[in-house]
Amino acid sequence: MKLDTVMNAEQSIIEGCKAGKRRFQNRLYSMYSRSLFTICLRYSKNKEEAEDLLQDCFIKIFEHIYEYRGEGSFEGWLKRITINTAISRFKKNSKLQVLSGLDGFEELARDDDKDAEESFLISDVQSQWIMDAIQELPSGYNHVFNLHIFEGYTHKEIGSMLGVSENTSKSQLSKARKYLQNKLSYLVKG
Repeated sequence: MKLDTVMNAEQSIIEGCKAGKRRFQNRLYSMYSRSLFTICLRYSKNKEEAEDLLQDCFIKIFEHIYEYRGEGSFEGWLKRITINTAISRFKKNSKLQVLSGLDGFEELARDDDKDAEESFLISDVQSQWIMDAIQELPSGYNHVFNLHIFEGYTHKEIGSMLGVSENTSKSQLSKARKYLQNKLSYLVKG
């Protein structure tokens, strides 16, 4: 019964937003801004940049909410808009300078190489330190890392989204991991 109530409330909010009613937009923002802000933080260099990105995301959400047809989860739809907005901003601002021309310059980590993927433990490191380190990643590394690790995209999908080769995506993930290992190693050894 509770699930039906939640589903009906969510559907009511969606319909209210489609009608352009401000109170429903405020309710939608209140319900999802926290989780979407977390995603924005992962794709931004600082809190202020993440706040700007979140604002852009909600503008897109409200402009395109009529496109949501109820297929799949609404929260998943919101997250896709957020990720796509972050990637679009990245492409616009950096023109992928960090990612271009790096194919084949170093040995790539394979997806099935668990030793490379799990070479340091983060359980003892406070999550804020990890978030700070992720935000300090160069943009290309940051986006590939987030898309692969947090969002679960394959390197082929990431390559398509970012307009780079699958090998470049793998290379950027490998470099991001090494960067984070170096950055956080002193905290783990602590």
